[in-house]
Amino acid sequence: MNTLLDTLWYFLYISLELIGLFLVISTVVGLILMHVSEERLRKRLSGRGLASNAIAGLFGALTPFCACSTLPITTGFLQARVPFGAVMSFLIASPLLNPIIMGMLGAMLGVKAAILYFIVAFGCAILFGFLLDRLGAERYVKRIRIKVERSASAQDERRAWPWVRKAVYAFRESWDGLRPILPYLFIGVGLGAAIYGHLPEDVVMKIAGGDHLLAIPVSAILGIPLYIRAETVIPIGLALLGKGMGIGAVIALIIGGAGMAIPEMSMLAGLFKRPLVAIIVVVIFLTAVTAGYAFNALA
Repeated sequence: MNTLLDTLWYFLYISLELIGLFLVISTVVGLILMHVSEERLRKRLSGRGLASNAIAGLFGALTPFCACSTLPITTGFLQARVPFGAVMSFLIASPLLNPIIMGMLGAMLGVKAAILYFIVAFGCAILFGFLLDRLGAERYVKRIRIKVERSASAQDERRAWPWVRKAVYAFRESWDGLRPILPYLFIGVGLGAAIYGHLPEDVVMKIAGGDHLLAIPVSAILGIPLYIRAETVIPIGLALLGKGMGIGAVIALIIGGAGMAIPEMSMLAGLFKRPLVAIIVVVIFLTAVTAGYAFNALA
């Protein structure tokens, strides 16, 4: 009975915490993005070199996008002749560094862990975007055009609204974004609660304890089928951490799940040729492994 009550309490507490974090962070980001001009952003990204990669990575980190939103923006960047390396930095950073993930990591693992995660993932997004550009991976972009909606006039109108109206609009947008993923969030929290309450600690320690050298790459791969959304895999990783899983393996699990999801990779295949999709998978895997070992070294 005590185990059952602990499991139910874990489920209720984590669910409310994640929902609150999602609504607050998404509302704040929505307010910020009302004042970000898409045309001005394209001009900032038009330059070559690491500066454009860094700006693109920061924009990806600011935007709480899933693949259905990231891909049209990626296509718009490509059509606007934004440097390919900057586009790749945005594509890598967007699923790994969005404010929802950062907020959850900060609340559950601590601010220092969230900062370290950001530094490693952001650095990898810049580096790999730059390298993909230098290696000529742009040749693997398919010659297709996807219609991208232009809403500059609507954005200008919202920018002139009073702050109260902006906040109400941003909160409604956040709620609309939360509703479709609520079932997946509950699935992830439910799995995490079951792990927290019923999975023996010795099982976790044997597979992915902190002393196991291969625990990090294995966890990065295991994150792929676990993924439904980042909001799903994070509570699972938190529960595994409580059962003795190494912090590096947990971080690798989160990055692998957030960045190498099978649904997202299948959507990328509609925009890129297979070699580039495979390269992106390898890039995310290397990012997960790098971050995992960095966390273990500095823990």
